[in-house]
Amino acid sequence: MRCTPMSNKSHVLSLVLPLTSFGNVLIFLFNIFLATAITCLNVSVFVSILLSRALRGENRFMYMLSTCLSDTCTGASYYYIGVFDVTDSSDSPTRTFYIAPTFQGISFMAVLAAQADRYHAVVSPFKYSQRMTRNRTLMVICSYWIYAFFIVALHNLLPTISARQITSFGGLAGNILAIIIMIGFNIRLFIIAKYQLGKEAPSDERDSKRSSVYLILVVAVFFIGTWVPFFCWGIICFFANTQCHSFKNDGTDPIRILPRVNAALTPILYIRGCAALKASLYSTVCRACCQRRAGRRPGPSKHPVLP
Repeated sequence: MRCTPMSNKSHVLSLVLPLTSFGNVLIFLFNIFLATAITCLNVSVFVSILLSRALRGENRFMYMLSTCLSDTCTGASYYYIGVFDVTDSSDSPTRTFYIAPTFQGISFMAVLAAQADRYHAVVSPFKYSQRMTRNRTLMVICSYWIYAFFIVALHNLLPTISARQITSFGGLAGNILAIIIMIGFNIRLFIIAKYQLGKEAPSDERDSKRSSVYLILVVAVFFIGTWVPFFCWGIICFFANTQCHSFKNDGTDPIRILPRVNAALTPILYIRGCAALKASLYSTVCRACCQRRAGRRPGPSKHPVLP
């Protein structure tokens, strides 16, 4: 078999768009800003939870940790996908072997698991306290991380046609089912927060339950709003039997950018909707940054002033 030499063009990475117009420069700067915002915001929330023993003791913050970790990886990978001319398809020389979009899928599964966790905690608090121990919560988190990378390994190791046949239909059906379940959880949690918790006597526990339910509701609504266009486009591409890469690359495709915008919004919603997390953020990350900045300031001169 005669092998033809590979073109050097496939090895050279170019920018997401040529910086020849004002619009292209804006898109380039926006992608850099988005990658930086995703990374910095999620790292800040991740560190705030990790350094607080009180927050680490609650299961809902474990799901926040998982979401922030996967979104941090999403932000770091977007420095590559959003800045350079990259198309993450099976036949692209610049692909990430589906690792980068997998982090977004993990965030989606984390929000879905957090919804189920809050639903169980509010509807059956006694059974929840017995069943969902810290170790079981960590097992749930590890299970969807392992599942996600198992699918990635399957997709990369099997021949392209076989991998598409196995994962395409399963992924499509799983995504549709996940969206339906998430919408159903949202409706049910809204009813619980508005009517069931409203009947309980005022207390700190009731307020904590209500705030945690409303927080995951808002996060899930933003997830649905930014992911539904991507899923609908995937359904169209599946039935059309095409890859549907209508844009030059992933960094200029608005349908693929929307879920990454959500990765920057999620930590903001966490900080805005959780007073304990906000206090931990101010007492750890913000204080450390202020102390570091103060340490860089030049101190007063030690030399005596001559008359």
